[in-house]
Amino acid sequence: MVRVPVQRQLPQRHGGHAIAVTIGGERLTVITGQRADGTLGEVRLNWGKQGSAQAGLGDAYATALSAGLQYGVPLADLLRPGLGLRFEPSGATDDPEVPWARSVADYLSRRLAIDWLPFAERTDLGVATLAERVQRAAGRIGADEPAHSHAHAAEAHPTKAHPTKGQPGNAGAAAPSGPRPTVRGLPAGMISAP
Repeated sequence: MVRVPVQRQLPQRHGGHAIAVTIGGERLTVITGQRADGTLGEVRLNWGKQGSAQAGLGDAYATALSAGLQYGVPLADLLRPGLGLRFEPSGATDDPEVPWARSVADYLSRRLAIDWLPFAERTDLGVATLAERVQRAAGRIGADEPAHSHAHAAEAHPTKAHPTKGQPGNAGAAAPSGPRPTVRGLPAGMISAP
């Protein structure tokens, strides 16, 4: 027996949300539509001027995602090809959960995964928020050695514990000065200076 896929369109009035983001200096808006069961049912992308190549590319990509969703393709399978895809615009974003994107498709795939996939499925795709990556890294550091060992090592061997510029092992480079760098939303003490 041949199984024919059935299209599940959203009702005329439905829930969802919109996200405005800047990627590498370009502004775009992601609009999602939610089904009554709480799952993602539709994606729209507003990017560039109407009629431009950007607008056409964004609309085609979002329409392909929406068609896949309407015919029952799992969201993770739809997002996987967009992850890591590289084209302009790329770079820093103003979205604190996705601070860097390789392209609009990469950003859209990561944003949709964070918003609509369970943690286990996102982990399988390699998608994590900045806070989740920091938490995972802190857990690894804590699991490798006791928290107090770094302090004792620094007291016993200040040049060996964490060599910085200007200390032995770094060819006499100048010592860093000025405020310590921060990552959006994280205190300076949670990251180390380069």
